[in-house]
Amino acid sequence: MKPYPNKITGTMFLKALLTPKLAALFFVLTFFSITTTFAQFRTLSPQAKASLVTIGPGDELYSGFGHSVLWIYDPVSGLDNAYNYGTFSFAEGNFYVKFLRGTLPYTLSVAPLMQQTPYWQAENRSIKEQILNLSPSQKQKLYDVLETNYLPQNRKYQYKFFYDNCSTRMVDVLKAAVGDSLQFPGYTKDTLSFRQWIDRYAYKQKPWSDFGMDLAIGAPSDDIATPAQATFLPDNLSSAFDDSKIKVGNQTLPLVASTRDLFVAAPVVGSDWLTPKVFFWALALLVLAYTYYQTKKELINFTFDKILFTIVGLVGWLILALWFGTNHGVTTWNYDILWAFPLWLPLIWYISKDKKPVWFQFVLILYAVLVMAATANLAKHNLVVIPILLLIITRIYYINNSLSKIPQKG
Repeated sequence: MKPYPNKITGTMFLKALLTPKLAALFFVLTFFSITTTFAQFRTLSPQAKASLVTIGPGDELYSGFGHSVLWIYDPVSGLDNAYNYGTFSFAEGNFYVKFLRGTLPYTLSVAPLMQQTPYWQAENRSIKEQILNLSPSQKQKLYDVLETNYLPQNRKYQYKFFYDNCSTRMVDVLKAAVGDSLQFPGYTKDTLSFRQWIDRYAYKQKPWSDFGMDLAIGAPSDDIATPAQATFLPDNLSSAFDDSKIKVGNQTLPLVASTRDLFVAAPVVGSDWLTPKVFFWALALLVLAYTYYQTKKELINFTFDKILFTIVGLVGWLILALWFGTNHGVTTWNYDILWAFPLWLPLIWYISKDKKPVWFQFVLILYAVLVMAATANLAKHNLVVIPILLLIITRIYYINNSLSKIPQKG
């Protein structure tokens, strides 16, 4: 007699299934497994509705561009699911490192919409619902796609502010549900770059945030956003839905059946008076006056310059870190590196009123060329960078003039 094998091979298992009883049992178990998998998603009633809900901008930077959720509501079964692709957790390991590097995973979360609306209302954020013109089968498919996305193995994704966010995901899941039945032209009313879209939201309402974002993002953000890409902003997505159509049976209908305001935000009055433009122009004028005073009195003191160019160097190192050390996709090729010269830190600390390195003159010449080249990028910051360049050029002149009076040291 042959000994029993110490393992069962795939061929042996298949041969065993060829017996009628085992084959029947295998079919029953397989069918039960498949039906159980699909049965985990409930069947919507004919009264169910699917809506795009758009939440207006908030005061915080992360909410300053608005928000989008897909809402499945079924009054018969009591289903109230708002699917939110903009969720992240502070409990994530190395949270701040991942956030800065652009590797923080975002998650699809689900919660009743009516539990969330008081929170948005308290922040004075408008809430608009657009009920989608979907057939019962299309609503069911949309619900199934969303629930499949919400499975633990699927709910995390790599967030990209311009290209893959809580707004763009709305289109992705809708297309996955209805396929070619959807005619989606995107946002076609304006043609702007990604940076210009950011400016439209932040330049007046949050000028310091706008300045910080302009400083951080590079040349890719100056690409013109296509109609589809422009829907990275929830308001643009809402407008694009109004312009879209859906095929239902033999009819082609508007995608949005009806619209209603769940909450209308009160007008925001006033804004911060100390904008980057005001601050840097005031600083530039003070620096001009201070430099004139030092030059007139023939005073040689580099204390202010060491502070100023240490800050400039730190900004440069931050730009390099965002350029090469992150995964945001839009912080590369940042030409602010021309004026925010990283090597100012530590080079500026090599000069004093008693001595100067021989090579420092070459650093000044190089930097002067870089600063002049940086003027080609003025429009990037809505001209806020003009006073920055002005005060830098002023202090370069002062340093160069002062170095000519100091004995050289190699």
